[in-house]
Amino acid sequence: MDLSKTIQIMATKIFFSKQGNSIPYANIALAYYINGQSNESNGTQKIDIEWKDSSNSKNNESNVELIVDNGKIVDTENVARYLARTYKDLGLYGSDTISSTLIDQWIDFALINFGPKNLKDLDSALDEVNHHLTLRTFLVDYKITLADIILWESLKNSPVFKHMLKSGKDIGIYLTRWYNYVSSLDFIQESLAWQTWSAESSKPRKEQPNMNIGLTNAELGKVVTRFPPEPSGYLHIGHAKAALLNEYFAREYNGKFILRLDDTNPSKEKQEFEETIKEDLSHLGICPDAISHTSNYFEELYQYAIKIIKKGLAYVDDTDVNTMREQRMDGIASKCRDLSIEENLQRFDDMFKGTEFGLNCCLRAKIDMENLNKALRDPVIYRCNLLSHPRTGNQWKIYPTYDFACPIVDSVEGVTHALRTNEYRDRNAQYDWILNALDLRKVYIWDFSRLNFVYTLLSKRKLAWFVEKGFVSGWDDPRFPTVRGILRRGMTVEALKKYILTQGASQNTVLLEWDKLWAINKSVIDPVAPRHTTVLEKDLVKVNIINGPENIYSKDLPKHKKNPDVGTKKTWYSSKILIDQEDAKTFDIEEEITLMDWGNAFVKAIHKSTSNPEVVSELELQLHLEGDFKKTKKKVTWLADIPEVIKVVLVDYDYLITKRKLEENDELQDYVTEQSEFLTDALADSNVRELKKGNIIQFERKGYYILDNDINEIPRFISIPDGKASSMASKAGENENTSSKSSKKQVKKEENKQGKKDNKKDNSNADVSSVRSISASIDTTNVNAIDDGVISNIKMYRVPGIYGNFPIPSHDKISKMYNSPNIYI
Repeated sequence: MDLSKTIQIMATKIFFSKQGNSIPYANIALAYYINGQSNESNGTQKIDIEWKDSSNSKNNESNVELIVDNGKIVDTENVARYLARTYKDLGLYGSDTISSTLIDQWIDFALINFGPKNLKDLDSALDEVNHHLTLRTFLVDYKITLADIILWESLKNSPVFKHMLKSGKDIGIYLTRWYNYVSSLDFIQESLAWQTWSAESSKPRKEQPNMNIGLTNAELGKVVTRFPPEPSGYLHIGHAKAALLNEYFAREYNGKFILRLDDTNPSKEKQEFEETIKEDLSHLGICPDAISHTSNYFEELYQYAIKIIKKGLAYVDDTDVNTMREQRMDGIASKCRDLSIEENLQRFDDMFKGTEFGLNCCLRAKIDMENLNKALRDPVIYRCNLLSHPRTGNQWKIYPTYDFACPIVDSVEGVTHALRTNEYRDRNAQYDWILNALDLRKVYIWDFSRLNFVYTLLSKRKLAWFVEKGFVSGWDDPRFPTVRGILRRGMTVEALKKYILTQGASQNTVLLEWDKLWAINKSVIDPVAPRHTTVLEKDLVKVNIINGPENIYSKDLPKHKKNPDVGTKKTWYSSKILIDQEDAKTFDIEEEITLMDWGNAFVKAIHKSTSNPEVVSELELQLHLEGDFKKTKKKVTWLADIPEVIKVVLVDYDYLITKRKLEENDELQDYVTEQSEFLTDALADSNVRELKKGNIIQFERKGYYILDNDINEIPRFISIPDGKASSMASKAGENENTSSKSSKKQVKKEENKQGKKDNKKDNSNADVSSVRSISASIDTTNVNAIDDGVISNIKMYRVPGIYGNFPIPSHDKISKMYNSPNIYI
């Protein structure tokens, strides 16, 4: 479901907004329910819904307005009754007169007892509902009706009810069952997602995407944009932003979007990179209207080079590279700058033929050697290269530079607006100069800020260095900011696109943290990620349950307690179970704990290891299933000690570099993280055998994970960051040798904040930290210090290719990259 689009307009339109703390959940849910059931064959019409900004609304204005047949119906109750009566075939108002009357009674009951003005004790009203639902699934009849939807909304909007839920107060098992079931229904979930998205989108926030950039001379239906990556590496998150923004504005103006492979340097380009670029764009849902190559225009570009020479605006220079670089820096003209046109044409022909002299030359534009903008100090626009080109073979021995080819091909292909990162800003004047010099149609430039993340390299040259040195498994390594790398780490396409579009086309350059991106991803995966159980093998604790079951048995439990559509899993019960050492070490004799998905138990005996008295070796528990789990402080995960458990490996990662931002003169090798991959052996419930590569799950109390390989091997589950500070912090810490004082202070400040948070977590017996879990399994013979989950002085090792040698894709092969489907479809 694309939340950015309203539902198809047919005959009815409803406007929603927030009024105080009240949100018209029922009416939005009704619209989704009706639209889900509507089709032309049964004669029902779909409803168009729209969220409106309520920030300027007056207190007496309704937060629901229904426009139909040139009339207006207002207020939640009136609109809901109208919809239920109008779409009577859907049975929302009952099957007969009696049920319709009962539905009206329950609606009145909900509005009187749980309305926004009722802030008193709700116990008696809740007891009445709970008692009514003892033997009923719904309030009236045997299917959902308007009564259920209105009561559900009233409870959801009630601040007293919210507080009761949050504080864990008993509201009745039958009411709880009914409330959770209604909340989990597809049309309810879809309506909640739409409401959240719409309300957030309407807020005038600072982080709101700046898409209103006012493209110069943009005409509807005539805008053409392009994305011109060089096929010299894999797409990274910065490329994804450029591609998404160019496609966004093409679609916004009903125009055209071109993917152009800028293949002008045979020294760097490979067919493998070209194919993966197309594949990655496909994964991102980016569909170009046309695909082209700069190499398609080599002949035209060659003719334009001759034209610019004949106009006296370019010359062939045989100055050596180092001298040329120094002269450009100091604004000193080359000895070749004033050669005649005839001499330059002869020299350019030598370059074209690849003669001994020609190979020592380059073609330079004659602009302004004294310009303060060094990009205008006679830049190189053609150079020689004898390597075979992936597409044209040995046909050419000279190739245009990007700065020369890009404006020409943009103009020739009909591009109207070139959107690119502001790292090219100094070269914008050069871009315009080339178009003017060659009398070509003008192309308008808009430059936006590039994505810069802490502890992250986006230079293809530097990323290639990590690949060549064997520090990573390839361009799709989960530590890489490539599209494939972050998808393999567990990022969803939906979250990535949403994050990039929230950045907008702003020109402000900032150093971004990763937390917001991964937090958005968590909001996408949490509602649908199946819950599973794992315990760590290191110092695994065996538990004997004194009054446990005589025979091993199993029960089917929901994989996701809040989303029954996720399915069920088989949970095994035995008098012999396994739990984590980190949990066992916190227990006291006679303490009552909760075994999750089972019940309470008393700790009767704690046995310590003879070799290490700090380690618990065995426990004895006594079940107390009638105990109240709300009164226990410790809820622990466990596995039945049976052959069905499966061995798995949990994988966690650190950043590849130890400095938040590398400066121009920093040597990359000085900032390589000594160890950036951590492996932990664990056991998992047998249900993980049903998973496939790319499936995302949650190991309860451990975090979110993505299956990285085929399940018939030992499953590797990669930890997915959740956006919290603990999962975003560098385990190696900031490199203290060359970091600035301000950077050190900032890092120290962040560490102090995190330390306070961690202390609170430890004191409240929070979930086992992912970092601590991973650190616990590391061979400490290579570790000089492990402090608060920060690991230092661990030797870096080279990682073998997980999938072997990366294959070269071809057009006729289906991508092996797994898809991340929209979770609401």
